Amino acid sequence: MRGPFRSWRDRLLLAASLVAASSGALAEPPAVDAARLPAIGTVDARFQSYNIEMVEVTGGWFWKPYRSKPDPPASPPPPGIDSRLFKYRPPIDLRNSRLRKLAAALGPAFVRVSGTWANSTYFADKDDAPPTPAGFKGVLTRAQWYGVIDFARAVDAAIVTSFSISAGTRDSAGLWTTDQAKRLLEYTFAIGGRIAAAEFINEPDLASSIGGAPPDYDAAAYARDFKVFEAFIRQAAPGLLVLGPGTSGGVSSAADLMAASVPGLDVVSYHHYGTLSERCIGTSKPEAALSEPWLSLTDRSQAFYRALRDRYAPGKPIWLTETAQAACGGDRWAASFLDTFRYLDQLGRLAKAGVQVVMHNTLAASDYGLLDENTMQPRPDYWGALVWRRLMGTTVLDSGVPLQAGLHVYAHCQRGTPGGVALLVINTDRDAAHALMIPMASLRYTLDAADLGDRQVRLNGRILSLGAEDELPTLAGMPATANTTMTFGPATISFLAIPGAGNEACR
Repeated sequence: MRGPFRSWRDRLLLAASLVAASSGALAEPPAVDAARLPAIGTVDARFQSYNIEMVEVTGGWFWKPYRSKPDPPASPPPPGIDSRLFKYRPPIDLRNSRLRKLAAALGPAFVRVSGTWANSTYFADKDDAPPTPAGFKGVLTRAQWYGVIDFARAVDAAIVTSFSISAGTRDSAGLWTTDQAKRLLEYTFAIGGRIAAAEFINEPDLASSIGGAPPDYDAAAYARDFKVFEAFIRQAAPGLLVLGPGTSGGVSSAADLMAASVPGLDVVSYHHYGTLSERCIGTSKPEAALSEPWLSLTDRSQAFYRALRDRYAPGKPIWLTETAQAACGGDRWAASFLDTFRYLDQLGRLAKAGVQVVMHNTLAASDYGLLDENTMQPRPDYWGALVWRRLMGTTVLDSGVPLQAGLHVYAHCQRGTPGGVALLVINTDRDAAHALMIPMASLRYTLDAADLGDRQVRLNGRILSLGAEDELPTLAGMPATANTTMTFGPATISFLAIPGAGNEACR
């Protein structure tokens, strides 16, 4: 559906709804009294965060974008790597000015440097990479890790990571040893760096199948190793938060690994993907991307881990440390405006449910990256993330509008505005407009696209893009007067800033 047609149709829908409302033919739209919305919780100041995969830092084979040039003949894949699924990348340039500028605009945040490849990465403790030692699959140099720490400082990101657990870290009896973790921490401290939090293993439920752990690595082996890890961290890095189990969703294994992690956890962490991408024999269903069954998958996953938390680690915070449109790099539409509905709706749902941190995978790799990995240009999800960061504060409010077909309304205190309220209004209906009554004056920020599959997004009708010197565009709201019945067009995402709400919960 093209923009001009949609715009004209929306005008007709608005006119029709106003006429009908004045004649009493339609029920009154829900009203949002921003001054009286109650607080229902808070989220971490770094709630909206992101991942940079360890294999991006070291260079290596990661999920190949669908729009990708063939790899040069001089770079054949290693054994076990299918070049139809994976593409070699040189180490990411974390000094790239555009990358830093765009990441800084999302700060403060957590940057998680982990992923499956981290489980088998050797820390060389020197600036030049040696040949990969036996028992490992990749090498991280001091210079590369320094780059991570310098990047984090520059963009106001606190580092989260995990450690190698492959055969090269184990003694003759197969027991995990702390040598590699010790070297990484000591170097980090020596250069004035800090690691805020760590999972022991990336996805221990998959550790023996794809994660580099010994064959038949089970919950008992994990429990044995985790005790060594937790004791080591408490002694070597007091104050570093221990996260876990960091599993990807297997019901029985997640429960067993959660049980094996207590009482050593500071934070319960988990991963969530609604599906596997086409690369991993998943089924891409863009036609269902705005449906409640698809969007609510994040609720089911969160409820499962919340129940585990309540059973094994009551009262501990919950972090979602890896999530995106689909595992294995995302589907073909992950880089389009269509996925921005999932991304922002997920933030709204999880903040309301009490999840403290959500880390998107990735910042700039494969199809689910917030940025294009070649150009570092923002994708639609990035623009959605930026507007969220500018407006949505850490105090979560009850919007008073029940979740309903086509209309999802989330409320937070407005960032940086005492007493102010910010709303996120998502119309997931592809064909019909929805309305809200807003009693107070507001500023409206509506995101849409000429077509849901577009990689360009508009804010109040203007395409968002970087300036000539990579400056971010001005995000200007459209004023709306008090006591306005506001109509939200089909398949649009709107933020409303209500700085004069005077909400006591937001003082």
